[in-house]
Amino acid sequence: MPDRTLILGGARSGKSLAAERLLADVPDVLYVATGGDDSGSDEWADRVAKHQARRPATWGLIETIDLVPLLAAPGPPLLIDCLTLWLSRTMDALDIWSDLGHASLVEERITSLAAAWSATTRHVVAVSNDIGAGVVPADPGTRLFRDLMGRLNTTISLASDQALYTIAGRTLPLT
Repeated sequence: MPDRTLILGGARSGKSLAAERLLADVPDVLYVATGGDDSGSDEWADRVAKHQARRPATWGLIETIDLVPLLAAPGPPLLIDCLTLWLSRTMDALDIWSDLGHASLVEERITSLAAAWSATTRHVVAVSNDIGAGVVPADPGTRLFRDLMGRLNTTISLASDQALYTIAGRTLPLT
């Protein structure tokens, strides 16, 4: 049985560090960065550099939101960082922000991702933000994103062997 782990938490809670610690002793992890390159942003470049500096030199890297083929293929363990950026970039790719009525297209991608997550033979750890505990967003697009993020986290969590929650650098099991 493969080990599928979802690590949830708020911004800067230590989710990525927790995921990296889970796989620290594995030399051939494939780190899947879903954030894109955000060219021209010094702040983004600094975040990426810090993540890269922490990872072992033996780990591979792929930058993509096309997660289903990676989960379907045999290979080394995957560390997916993160599902929140996957959702945002998926919504961008489907142009959901200009037509919120096409949210069902994102729902289809979530269903496909969950099926691949459930069926994978790889050891996989994914990081995702828990964003639904705050204030209700004022605009419909942000409310849709929040709702889809909740659905994505719930779907992946229920298909995981373990789910963890990180807060203030501490990681707690969700049972």
